[in-house]
Amino acid sequence: MSTPTAVVTGANKGLGKHIARQLAAAGVTVYVGSRDAERGSAAVAEIGDRARLLVLDVTDNASVAAAARQVGTLDILVNNAGIGDDPRPAPEADVDSFRRIFETNVFSIVAVTNAFLPALRQSGRGRIVNISSGTGSLTRSTSADPRFAFSAGGAAAYRASKTTVNALTVLYAHALADSGIKVNALAPGLRATDLNPVAAASGADPAEGAAGAVRLALLPDDGPTGGFFSWDGTTVPW
Repeated sequence: MSTPTAVVTGANKGLGKHIARQLAAAGVTVYVGSRDAERGSAAVAEIGDRARLLVLDVTDNASVAAAARQVGTLDILVNNAGIGDDPRPAPEADVDSFRRIFETNVFSIVAVTNAFLPALRQSGRGRIVNISSGTGSLTRSTSADPRFAFSAGGAAAYRASKTTVNALTVLYAHALADSGIKVNALAPGLRATDLNPVAAASGADPAEGAAGAVRLALLPDDGPTGGFFSWDGTTVPW
């Protein structure tokens, strides 16, 4: 059996680098997606022999196309690249901020997934993992449970983008149901990354969240598709 191959976007740091490291440790050849070649090379050196540099700016169509041409057969695509640096609620936010965040968090998933689909189809059992967020759950956002009362509607652009990621996950899963490709979304939990100051201060281990993504990336053939899962394997309500 040939060695499985993965592409992880935004993998030169944070959650993405942990996902790439854990996939490599599981025997997967991992393309480390990074906008910056120098930072990407540093991550590749840190991860080890199974890592490969893939210069990839998910918001640039030419960069996405060039990256896709470098990969033959692909077994795993982890759409991890994302931003969430605007804490404002919708009434205080502006269209430019929404557009900027959706460009990275939503539109790039369509661009990257569609570009790499021919390679995923060659696998016969491709896996797509979209990194979402529990804050994108409309059920939780409308819950009376105070744990899910997310700062009176704060981070509206980010949260709306992740709700849209969830919708895309379902739509891709339905469209690819007969192809052997499984598509799922992951809520990795609040982790100590540079996503935003709240995340950076959380102290929560990114490796724990990354393990949830790896679990979905390595699903067996009878595994689920079109689901929304927490880092611990439990189902997250839409």
